[in-house]
Amino acid sequence: MTPCILSLTEEELTAELALLGHKAYRARQIREWVWRRRARSFDAMTDLPPLLRKALGARFTLRPSEVVELAGSGGGTRKFLSRMEDGSLVESVLIPAAEGKGGMRAERLTLCVSSQVGCAFGCKFCASGLQGLERNLSAGEILGQIVTAEDIAGARIDNIVFMGMGEPLANFDNLRQALEIILSSGALNIGARHITVSTSGNVPGLKRLTDYGRPIRLAVSLHGVTDAVRSRIMPVNRRWPLGKLIPALKDWCAASSHKITLEYILIEGINDTLGEAELLAGIARDLRAKVNLIPYNTVDSLPWKRPSEKQCRSFCRLLVSRRIPVTLRYEKGHDINAACGQLRLRKLKE
Repeated sequence: MTPCILSLTEEELTAELALLGHKAYRARQIREWVWRRRARSFDAMTDLPPLLRKALGARFTLRPSEVVELAGSGGGTRKFLSRMEDGSLVESVLIPAAEGKGGMRAERLTLCVSSQVGCAFGCKFCASGLQGLERNLSAGEILGQIVTAEDIAGARIDNIVFMGMGEPLANFDNLRQALEIILSSGALNIGARHITVSTSGNVPGLKRLTDYGRPIRLAVSLHGVTDAVRSRIMPVNRRWPLGKLIPALKDWCAASSHKITLEYILIEGINDTLGEAELLAGIARDLRAKVNLIPYNTVDSLPWKRPSEKQCRSFCRLLVSRRIPVTLRYEKGHDINAACGQLRLRKLKE
């Protein structure tokens, strides 16, 4: 596939230009066109010599994907399906959220980004892994989702969550490269505290992320508080059970100033009892973590059900009574199949 210029740091772009016989200052000009002016073609970069524009066009792509479907919900959430150069389909979700401070209200725009085509981890409640893992996304393909989302929204993305298709920490090298561009003041310039990486429990990846040392946020797809339950719905637990995962999370806590978020999808009859809420409270207290409860978002062809609202609220109240910071979040975009992998799965079946 054609390399994407979005994935190059200023230093890497300078090195590429040196190979083409051009001065270092051209790198700053190109990045201005790419990240500030959002040029859609190299020909649009009018202050570059024509031969350089031609060379860049032969060597790189500016947009690594095209949008093939866009779905919008009544709540403002929008999901788009992108086709990569090799025909692979990838989902991303735009989620608006109003936030207020000092009586003022502003709109925060979050993008849920995918890191892989499909997923190898095979969580039993998730549509992303039903077709298995096709491949990792390149750093350019990850960044392309952000550029496309800003085109769709007509606004700046100011919050990034790596919670889409795939296990981000299983694609760590490309994730790290994308993060460098996201954080760069000369590129997307999104602050580390506005970036969250989610993992289903990839312990070696967690150690690499801890060593990476950037003050980003971490979310963990826990979804079970015993090895028996977690292994039933999350095969990753058989390789890295709670006895390995919890110590790795403690290492992260020691190195980070941010609280971990424990993501917990409530599934009827599987993990929604008050006894499990009590165990979850213990884990959260031990990690000084906050908990995000998400009633299950129904996926066609899967047997799992969403608990009643009464049961979800009872589960939440127990955590509150144990002084655990907790939110109960009903999925935005439920009406557009916004849970990971659903739009892609439907497209693949057409």
